[in-house]
Amino acid sequence: MINKKILGLMGLAARARKICFGADSVELQIKKKKVNLILVAKDASERTKDKFENLCHEYDIPMILEGEIESLSKAIGKSNKAIIGIEDSNLASEIQKINDGGELIG
Repeated sequence: MINKKILGLMGLAARARKICFGADSVELQIKKKKVNLILVAKDASERTKDKFENLCHEYDIPMILEGEIESLSKAIGKSNKAIIGIEDSNLASEIQKINDGGELIG
């Protein structure tokens, strides 16, 4: 189960239009070096997970493999999105901090 604070920050990033979602869009933004963090749903296909793991390694972008497609999609107000890229560096670092066991500032 993905942390509710992470889902909240994803929603905030979506409202600020600082995300990209869907395999093609996220891949394009990675190659343009505009993505600071990738979230991949655990129930995404193995092929998708492998593809983005390799891309993240190649472009030195952190990747979080967490949650289900439904919960990630709901957090950003979309449906059926297994891959989400966070473009805002501050939100990306906060999400990583929470995922690593740290707490939200404030």
